Order: sequence, then structure tokens, then C-alpha cells
Amino acid sequence: MTMSNIKITAPEDSPNTDGIHLGRSDGVKILNSFISTGDDCISVGDGTSNLHVEKVTCGPGHGISVGSLGRYGKEQDVSSIRVVNCTLQETDNGLRIKTWPSAACSTTASDIHFEDIIVKNVSNPILIDQEYCPWNQCNKKKASTIKLVNISFKKIRGTSGNKDAVKLLCSKGYPCQNVEIGDIDIKYSGADGPATFQCSNVSPKLLGAQSPKACSSPVTKLPQ
Repeated sequence: MTMSNIKITAPEDSPNTDGIHLGRSDGVKILNSFISTGDDCISVGDGTSNLHVEKVTCGPGHGISVGSLGRYGKEQDVSSIRVVNCTLQETDNGLRIKTWPSAACSTTASDIHFEDIIVKNVSNPILIDQEYCPWNQCNKKKASTIKLVNISFKKIRGTSGNKDAVKLLCSKGYPCQNVEIGDIDIKYSGADGPATFQCSNVSPKLLGAQSPKACSSPVTKLPQ
């Protein structure tokens, strides 16, 4: 299935208005489209494989998200997700992978790649959140059992809406494996700056230049 040249809009303050949500699907392409909503522009659910997203403009909304994963039992693996040459503007999150602690399953999300992305005043532009627990509906003391393997963020540039330019919060029970960070240039001009790059339970492979400097900031918790 290919979706191309589509426009999806919903009010910025409208809850649960994902632009496109996918799950249990293989080989979908989303191309040359504009999505502006009150939730994720594109939401990638369990069982998704071989997804290609290219030349999508997103915002406002909650960005492009893989997950959330792990809330329900019998979820299927996610694999081969590629997001390239997209623009995110004025979104609450940017490029995000989110999994639940105290997950109800032990699936794997692998080969997820984000490349050549422009961010414009995007809060949390790059975010792996394995402590995703909205409305305190989980036990945060139990590490996420969702495994994240072969993840990359390359050629991500622009401006952040908060100081958390890059935040990689991986599971203490199953640390992220083979995460690559390449040529990141994200600026933040707020009074509480400068931009930060935080890492937890991950040792990313670094390629090219990094601004802010990789894994240089103490880890702070995300607001719920």
C-alpha cells in the first residue's frame, strides 16, 4: 500500500487524533504528505514491518512515533522502519520510540532508521523513551522488556523547543543495542539552555559531528 500526496488535519488541542496509525502491516509507504494533528502525525504500532516514510511534513502534533509498545500481551515485533527527508515543525516530540515499563510482552523493535530530518522548534527532537507511562498506568520500577536493536538517527538538524535535544532513555533490563548517532546539529536558544544530549543504558556509536555533544548531560526524567 502507498499513501501519497495526502493532507490530514485536526485541531492542535484535539486528543487522540493520530494522523496515520499503522499496525500488523507490511510494506506500507507514506510519501509527499502533510499531517497536522493533536497527537502523533504517524504512529507505528506492533506488527509493522518494512515501512517507508519520505517527504512528510508534520506539525503541529506529537511527531513521528514508533510505539507505544508493550502495553498489551501478544504484541508482535516491529522491524525495518525508515523515515527519511521529512520536516517536523512546532511538535511536542520529534522522532520518538516509546515503550512501556512493566511491559506485558517481550517483543523486539529492530532496524529503525531516521535520516535527513529537519526540526523546527520541536520539543524533544530525538527521543527514545523506555519509561513511557502516561497517567501512571504502569509500574515504573519494573524495566521495560521491549528490546530495541539497530536504531539510527542521522543528519538531524534544526532547532529544539526545549533543552532536551537528544534523550536516549533505554531499559535497564534490556539496554538498547547498536544505536548509531550521526551528524546531529540541533540548537536551542532558551534561557535555560544550552541544548543537552542525555543517555541512559545505552552506549551509542557516534559518526560525524554531534551538537550538542553526545551523552554529555546528566539524565533528567521526562514529564508525564
